[in-house]
Amino acid sequence: MKAIGYQQAHALGAEQTLTDIELPMPTPAAHDLLVQVNAISINPVDTKIRSNASAEANSYKVLGWDAVGVVTAVGSEVSLFEVGDRVWYAGDLTRPGSNAEFQLVDERIAAKAPNTFSDAEAAALPLTALTAWELLFDRLQLPAEHATLQYLLIVGAAGGVGSIMVQLAKTLTDVTVIATAGRDASKQWLTELGADYVIDHHQDFAPQLSALGIDGVQYVASLNNTDDHIERIVAALKPQGKLGLIDDPQVFDLKLLKRKSLSLHWEFMYTRSMFSTEDMQRQHDILTEMASLADNGKIRTTATERFGSINAANILRAHELLESHQARGKIVLSGFED
Repeated sequence: MKAIGYQQAHALGAEQTLTDIELPMPTPAAHDLLVQVNAISINPVDTKIRSNASAEANSYKVLGWDAVGVVTAVGSEVSLFEVGDRVWYAGDLTRPGSNAEFQLVDERIAAKAPNTFSDAEAAALPLTALTAWELLFDRLQLPAEHATLQYLLIVGAAGGVGSIMVQLAKTLTDVTVIATAGRDASKQWLTELGADYVIDHHQDFAPQLSALGIDGVQYVASLNNTDDHIERIVAALKPQGKLGLIDDPQVFDLKLLKRKSLSLHWEFMYTRSMFSTEDMQRQHDILTEMASLADNGKIRTTATERFGSINAANILRAHELLESHQARGKIVLSGFED
């Protein structure tokens, strides 16, 4: 089968880079689906792994953790799917990724794809939707309704996770959503997605909130550059508020949270699959609910860039755009050339 892989960890522009390769067809184990991949999207995790993790000796590492495709074979214990089902999923960091014509995925972290979305439109969502859903509802534990007015501040909201988080928060809760962005195009994008307010993340948050008549927020979802924003975040949070984050801050002084009794919540979407947790099938359930929301017109795709067919050159272009930090929404690719 066709695939895109590499052997040595490398920066963009290095001599050893992503390459079009041929690999053997994988065979499904007990809970596995063998999926013929039709569309993928590119995420920051792809660029991080390419830069830092080499393949095992005499082999290739295949990236990619978003896919939509058709089930062509199933393992002996599969009960949730049948051959021919069209599925979507974000995969498992410990297994080969979706930059290949065929991929194995555990049925418990996949779901039937939304009927109303094209393959490319659907491929934009699984990883970011799972991350946003788990952060909002499993970590920060936002209820659907509050007795009093509540505010959610999403820091760095114009990327893939923020783009779907804004929609989920507005669709499934009564919280007031305040998003941060730096560029005018990003601010417009977030307004289109339903954010109640958009503020500038290059400026202190509290004065901007005060100008809106908001004296603090109960929830913060920090999606990037948390170590740069932490003091602004703490100043914006109300006492006993909750801070959730998904990035990798290099310096983080936890004592900043003590005075206000703020709680800290990490979200890593791959925890359930990486450790085969007892509630691993929760991701199947979330993606099933996401498909229902899509088919009922409650959420829209966050695909904003279409980079053509799935090959090394186009995936490298996507990596370059992500590493420029100018991307908004998601980059998608569809189909393998003959």
